[in-house]
Amino acid sequence: MASYITVSALNNYLKRKFEADAHLDHVYLKGEISNFKLHSRGHLYFSLKDETSVIGAIMFATNASKLNFEPAEGTKVFVEGKVTVYEATGKYQIIVTSMQPDGVGELYIAYEKLKKALEQEGLFKQEHKRPIPKYPEKIGIITAPTGAAIRDILSTIKRRFPICNTILFPALVQGDTAKFSIVNQIEKAQEYDLDVLIIGRGGGSIEDLWAFNEEIVARAIYNSKIPVISAVGHEVDFTIADFVADLRAPTPTGAAELAVPAMSDIYKHIENYKIRLTENIKSKLSFLGKHLSALKESYVLKNPLSIYEIKEQKLSSLIDKLNDMVFAKLDASRVRLNNAKSSYILKNPLSFYEKDREKIKSLVSKLTSSMKVKEEASKTSFDLIINKLELLNPLGILKKGYSVVSLKDKSITSYKSVKKNDELNVTLYEGKLLVEVKEISK
Repeated sequence: MASYITVSALNNYLKRKFEADAHLDHVYLKGEISNFKLHSRGHLYFSLKDETSVIGAIMFATNASKLNFEPAEGTKVFVEGKVTVYEATGKYQIIVTSMQPDGVGELYIAYEKLKKALEQEGLFKQEHKRPIPKYPEKIGIITAPTGAAIRDILSTIKRRFPICNTILFPALVQGDTAKFSIVNQIEKAQEYDLDVLIIGRGGGSIEDLWAFNEEIVARAIYNSKIPVISAVGHEVDFTIADFVADLRAPTPTGAAELAVPAMSDIYKHIENYKIRLTENIKSKLSFLGKHLSALKESYVLKNPLSIYEIKEQKLSSLIDKLNDMVFAKLDASRVRLNNAKSSYILKNPLSFYEKDREKIKSLVSKLTSSMKVKEEASKTSFDLIINKLELLNPLGILKKGYSVVSLKDKSITSYKSVKKNDELNVTLYEGKLLVEVKEISK
């Protein structure tokens, strides 16, 4: 009889088989990261794939914290780790212990880093994008002088808008010095009276297109006074130049199509304008014709004197009203004049003077009386103040027979302040005495 085992037992068996295999205990893989997920605890979950196969991978936070780059979707990497089976799902996976970006992966990381920095700086903002002229007269092209890109651009412009002039600014579009060549040609193009500047090249790998991911190229495009259309690679290729440019074209051919209109479309627009203009003219003529017919049939044109007669009647009416107003004003003024002539004041002009003279006499009398009262009050107050000052005057005391005794200009108030034979000054009410002390007693 067959012996059945559980799924867990089988997965556990396979796990031990994987772990017992020395070849799977330490493996080296290279591939591209996909389905990347950063767990809140710091673990990295992702798949590692190449052109035909894929394997699940996990890198625990302990090892992930040691990485010197930020892995992301699409990053190509070299990894070390061990292969094991995850029992819960029965899927085998690699537990990554170390990871390094490979060459293309490093370019992708540099691309994302520069893209993020320039985006934060504002070089990609829509408000900086300039409109592409609808009907350009002169277009500059910065690309390799040979190759499919320049042929496609020139042939498309010639086919769609042959009246447009083009100027080629040949530049290197691949290699270490390509970025300097592109920047030099962008700066040179500023000296020409161009309506649009197309910058690009045909498709290629990320390494081939890398010149258009350089910062100096991005800043040269941003600082260009001429609107720039970026035409780098194929439709799926995106470079930094695409984000900075005023317009991004999916291909060089697409750039030419965006830069110029098609003559067939212009002819259609012209034809539509002709039709609309003709219809508008016909409509306007019809309207004006009807208006003219209405004017011809109008009462005024048939009876032109009627306008004069109506105006004449209005003028006569206004003259009558004006005369009535003038006569009414004159009558009112005449009445006021008669009233003024018959007034008591004009007949007795001295009456105003007599009335005011009596008033002045009354005021003078009141003022004189007030001044006398004020004078008496002031005199009484003055006498009172003089009496008070007399009471405080030391000469008043001397007048009663008292005197002031001093020694060397110092008043003497006690016998203790002098001695026998001292000469004292005695101030009387009238005059002074110089006396000598003969005797001192208490």
